[in-house]
Parts: sequence; C-alpha cells; structure tokens
Amino acid sequence: MPQFAPLKNDTFLRALLRQPTDYTPLWLMRQAGRYLPEYRATRTRAGSFLGLAKNSDYATEVTLQPLDRYPLDAAILFSDILTVPDAMGLELYFVDGEGPKFAKPLRDEDAVRALRAPDLEQLRYVFDAVTQIRMTLDGRVPLIGFSGSPWTLACYMVEGGGSDDFRTVKSMLYSRPDLMHHILKVNADAVAAYLNAQIDAGAQAVMIFDTWGGALADGVYQEFSLRYMEQVVSQLKKEKDGQRIPSIVFTKGGGLWLEQIASIGADAVGLDWTVNLSDARRKVGDRVALQGNLDPSVLFAGPEQIRKEVRKVLEAFGTPADGAGHIFNLGHGISQFTPPEAVSIMTTAVHEISRELRK
Repeated sequence: MPQFAPLKNDTFLRALLRQPTDYTPLWLMRQAGRYLPEYRATRTRAGSFLGLAKNSDYATEVTLQPLDRYPLDAAILFSDILTVPDAMGLELYFVDGEGPKFAKPLRDEDAVRALRAPDLEQLRYVFDAVTQIRMTLDGRVPLIGFSGSPWTLACYMVEGGGSDDFRTVKSMLYSRPDLMHHILKVNADAVAAYLNAQIDAGAQAVMIFDTWGGALADGVYQEFSLRYMEQVVSQLKKEKDGQRIPSIVFTKGGGLWLEQIASIGADAVGLDWTVNLSDARRKVGDRVALQGNLDPSVLFAGPEQIRKEVRKVLEAFGTPADGAGHIFNLGHGISQFTPPEAVSIMTTAVHEISRELRK
C-alpha cells in the first residue's frame, strides 16, 4: 500500500465526527461535472463517460478540477453509482440524451435468482482511481468514496435505466417481494464490500446515495431501502490505519424519516432542500452530523441572492456546538447548467459567513 501524505485540511472529517471546526466545511454533490468547461474538455478527450470513469488518469484529472477552482473541503471520487451492477453482468451503456441503460435488466425470476455480488477485481479500475486520486491530492483535503444504495441500484437494475414512475421495479416489489429482497440482499453485501475496498484503496469517508428512496411509500421505505442501508453501514470498516472513516447516508426525499435514518449507525445524514435544518438538528440531537442543503437552483440567482440563501442555510443550522456537526452542501447534485462563477460566490460565502457566525 502506498504511503499517503498527512492531511492538511481535516475540517470536513472533523465536522462529520461532530468535533469543533473554525468554519463550516463544504463540498458539492456532482462537483466534478458538466458545469465545468474543463470537465467537458477532458470528457471529449476520453471519448465517452465510461471512458472517463474507467481510466484512472482521467478520473483523477476530473476529480481534482473543482478543487483547483474552488476552496472546497473534500474531494469525491469521480465514478458512477452503476459500476456495481455493471460488474454483476448487467452490461451498462449510455445513450446520449437518455442516460444510463442496462443491456440485461432483471426482468424474470431466473435472472434474479442468478444474481451474485461481483468479483471486486472487475472493479479494480475504481480502486486504482481512488489510490491515484489520494496520492495526487497530497493531503490537500480528504477523499470521499461512494456507492448507490441497494434500493437505488435495484431501481436501475430492474427498470433497465432511469424511470419516471418506477412501475416495473415497484410491480416486482409488491407482487414478488421475495425477489426484491433477494436483489437487495445481494446488493447490500456488494455495496458494503465495494465501499470497504474503496476505504482500503484510500477513501477517507464514504457516502451512500439513496437517490430513489423517496419514491417509496412510508413503511415500504423502511423495509426495502432503510433496512438494507443499515445492513451496509453495519458492515463498513470504521477505521483504517488508525484513522476513523466516517459514513454519510442520503435519501433524496427522505426528510419524513429523518430520525429513523439517523438511527442506522452512519455518522452523518444528508438532507435535500425540502428539510428545515433547524428542525432537523433538533430532531437528531447529537446522534449524527447533518449535510446540506441549499437548493441547487439558487445558483442561477445573482450574487447577492446566493449569499443571502447561503446565510439562511447556515443560520438555520446555527453555530455547531460540541456534539453537533454541519457540512454545507447542495440538497442534490449541481445542475450541468450552473454558471461556474456562481459556485465561486457560494463557496466564498460559506467560509466567510460561517466564520462570522462563530464569533
């Protein structure tokens, strides 16, 4: 294993672990992405999204691009949540304008029963990228590894791609819950192994993206999404080389279940923009740190409005006290149409205003 440089900025990790920080750290979901002209240039050179994600040099390049532009407090591995089902043999491909697709979706009982957790060697390109990114960061900021949640992965695996109504996957869930539980159990074991391998490769925190958990009914969410995220979290390595490895879970549309999400054992809970941070902090107490939750559309407003909305988010959380932690983020991924200069205004405002609020 390579020797990694000591961390120069651990503010993000301290906030995750609910330790005191001089300011509120921030990073952005999809911070390496199409809103950056340098990302688009690298993607053109790579030839395709998968060409970008499966090449360690390109993945390292685009992971670091936003850090060279903005004073962000963490890097996140550039990859895709669908690498795991792709390695299970579902054959991921991308259609321009339509997003990800699987050539072999899980549509019948035989396909579901044949599903197995992937050989991690098939995901070696991800772990190689993690190590290369960590080496190239040279201790600037921590590196976040990630995976899709078992339920969110299952949505793509059964639907065969994105969906507006999740008709196919929900039909299976209600008519053949035994098959759905089988998929989710395999996914949970695969996601835990995948995240642990990222930790071994150099990830200093990990995040589970439950993008489609909010599409489920109350009661169904707990059985088919939250339960399996809890299984993942329970299997995660909590320490590496003497350092704590914090975990974050994020269910888009999950505000209704905040207290239940906070009880599954993760260190932090991500919140979308529909949740009031002050209420959220009161509900979770000192159980978890909170991450979020500016509406990404704020970044289409003018400089003064952006600063005003940043202040609202920071004031809603309040000054972090002992046992409380806040990581500033968007309530979901940054839009590809976001002006890069708006991100500059936001990042500067988060650091300045959060320092001011701590005085």
